[in-house]
Amino acid sequence: MNKLAGEKSPYLEQHAHNPVNWYPWGEEALAKARREDKPIFLSIGYSTCHWCHVMEHESFENQAIAEVLNENFVAIKVDREERPDLDDLYMTAVQAMSGQGGWPMSVFLTPDRKPFFAGTYFPPQQFMTLLKNVAGAWKEHRSDLTSQSEQVAQFLKERVKSSEAGEGDLVPALLDSAARMAEMSYDVSRGGFGGAPKFPTPHKLTFLLRYAERTDSKAPAAMVRGTLDAMAAGGIHDQLGGGFHRYSTDANWLVPHFEKMLYDQAGLAIAYTQASIFFKDSAYALVARGILDYVERDLKHPGGGYYAAEDADSEGHEGTFYVWSAGEIDSILGSERGLAFRKEYQASDIGNWEGKNILHLKSFTPEGYERWRAEREDLFQTRSKRPRPHRDEKILVAWNGYMIEAMAQAGASLGEPRYIESAVQAATFIETHLWKDGRLLRHYRDGAAPVLGYLDDYAFLGRGYLALYEATFDPRWLEAAVRVAHDLVRIFARSDGMFTMTGADAESLLAPVVDTYDGAMPSGNAAAAVLLLHLGHLTGDRNMEEQGHRVLVAMQSDLKQAPDAHTEMLSALDFDLGPKMEIIVAGEDRDPVVREMWRAVRDEYLPNAVMALRPSDAAKITSLVPYLEAQVALGGKATAYVCQGYACRLPVHNVEELRKNLTDH
Repeated sequence: MNKLAGEKSPYLEQHAHNPVNWYPWGEEALAKARREDKPIFLSIGYSTCHWCHVMEHESFENQAIAEVLNENFVAIKVDREERPDLDDLYMTAVQAMSGQGGWPMSVFLTPDRKPFFAGTYFPPQQFMTLLKNVAGAWKEHRSDLTSQSEQVAQFLKERVKSSEAGEGDLVPALLDSAARMAEMSYDVSRGGFGGAPKFPTPHKLTFLLRYAERTDSKAPAAMVRGTLDAMAAGGIHDQLGGGFHRYSTDANWLVPHFEKMLYDQAGLAIAYTQASIFFKDSAYALVARGILDYVERDLKHPGGGYYAAEDADSEGHEGTFYVWSAGEIDSILGSERGLAFRKEYQASDIGNWEGKNILHLKSFTPEGYERWRAEREDLFQTRSKRPRPHRDEKILVAWNGYMIEAMAQAGASLGEPRYIESAVQAATFIETHLWKDGRLLRHYRDGAAPVLGYLDDYAFLGRGYLALYEATFDPRWLEAAVRVAHDLVRIFARSDGMFTMTGADAESLLAPVVDTYDGAMPSGNAAAAVLLLHLGHLTGDRNMEEQGHRVLVAMQSDLKQAPDAHTEMLSALDFDLGPKMEIIVAGEDRDPVVREMWRAVRDEYLPNAVMALRPSDAAKITSLVPYLEAQVALGGKATAYVCQGYACRLPVHNVEELRKNLTDH
C-alpha cells in the first residue's frame, strides 16, 4: 500500500494512489534504505506547483517508471511548505550540482541522506533513462557516487559557518546602499524592479517607505508609489475578486502566474496599508481592503485559520477561472455596458492573452473603483459559478502569523474592526490547535501534523500577536508575544547571535540550515530580529532588544555585501538605529477621547513607534510593561504621552495637542 495514503498533507494526498511506493520523510523510510541498501529518490514540491503536477502525471503515474523506482529506490515525497528545512538544504545541493533550482526538486541520496545527483523537472523518457543509469551506477560504481555525496555534504556543512561580525558600527550608510541598489534596478516606466518575471516583494517596498521617512527622500517614495500603482492597475491584481496573483510573467504586470499565495496577500496588505497612511491616498486603502476581503471570503477556515493558497489551474488549464472573452462580458453586462466596461478594463475582441482577456486598468483610482462597482459585481457573480482552482487547505503557522499581522495592522489603521476580529479568530485557532506540550507545531489540516514549528513559525506568529496587541490593547496578546519570543530564543538561538531554522529539539539534519535571505517572504532571521527589537522596546526588556541587535551585528557583512537581498533585516536595522517613539494613552478603551487619540496616532506614518494603553486597572499590563506605572490618566481624564527613548514630552489631554506632538518629532 502507498505509504502516503492517509497523510494529512494535501500535496502528498493529491497523488497518493499513483503506482510509486512513496514514503514520507522519516526514520521508517531512511531505515528501509539502509536495510535494503538502496539509494533514496527524494521529490520535493508543493500543491500549487504546475510542473510538480506535470511530472506527477507524466512520470509518477507511469507504470513502467514506477516499477523502476520501486525496485531500485526508496521513494520519498516531501511538501516543501511543510518541511522548509529539507527544501532549503537540498535546494542548495540542487543549485550547486545543476546550476539552477526549482520545483519539483529531484534529488538522489545515499541511505545516510547525502545527495550525489540532483535536478528539477525531468520529461518522462529522460527520467526513465536517468533512473536506470543511477540504479546501474549504484550497483557498479558506488564508490564514485559516495565520493560525490561526501563532497556535497561537506559543501552543505561549510556553507553555514559561524557568522563573523563586520567591522565598525551598524550605521545608516547600510540603509543608503540598499536604497541605491533599489534605484538602480527600478523600472521607471513600468514600476517594480528588474525585468520579467516581476515579483511583488512587499518587504522591499515597506523598507523603502521607512527609508523615505528617515531621509525625507523623494526617490524611494516614488519607487514605492510607481510599483504599487502599476500592480494595482495590472493583471497581477484580481480586479474582480481582490487579492494578487503570485508574480507577473511579463514586465508590464499584465500576465500573471495565476496562483494566489497567502503570504503574498499578507505582505501586500501590509504594504498597501502603510502606503495609504504614508501618502494619504485612499486608493491604496481600497486595494488593501480588497486583499483582506478576498482572504476572508476564499482562504478562511471555518474555525478561524487561513488556508495556504489557491492553484493557478482550473479545468486543466492555467488562468481559465480568471480570464474573459469580449462576448462573455457583453452577454453578462449587455452590449452598451459591456463595451464601456471593456474600454475601461482593456478587454478587446481579440484578447490580450491566448484569445481571452486579463482585466487590467490604465490606472487604479477610488473614483473608477466606485464607478464600475456594479459591473464588477455582475461579472464576479458569474465567475463564482465557474469550476474553481484547487485550494490548498493546509494552515501554516508562519503564513498565518504574517496574515494576522496584516489583518491587525489594517484593521487598526483603516478603522475596520472586522479585520481585527478575523486576526483574533486566527490567533485563537492557532492557540487552540497548534500547540502541543508547550511546543508550537508547523501546520494543520484536519488535525495538527506532528511537525515541530520552525523559526519562521515562531517569528511571524510573535509578530502577529504583537500587532494584535497594538490593535486591541488586550494584554493577552502581548503576553502571548512575549512567550513566543522567549521560546524562539531558547529553541533556535546560535552562539553567534543568529537563529537556526530548526530547533534544538528537532530532527538532526545533514547540515544546519540558517535562513537569512529574503524570498517571497522575509527570512526567518529578519522576522525574528523585527519581533525581538520591537517587542523588547515596547516592554522595556533590554535583554530581548539586545538579542535582536545581535542578529544585526552577525549579519553586518551580509548587509554590506548584498543589501538588496536583506531588506526586511534593514527594516529591523532602521528600527534599531532609531529614533524610536513610545506612545502611551492612559484611560479606558471605551472612552471616546481615548479612541480619538488612537485614531490620531494611526493617521500618522510612524514606523518606529511602539504603542500601549494604560487603563486604570493596570496590574496586568504593568506586569508586562513596567514603565507604564508612571503613565497615569491625570485628573481622571484621558492622557496621551509621546516619548522618545522613554523620555516623555508633557502629557496632553486633547487630540489637537497630541497630533502636534506626533508630527513635531
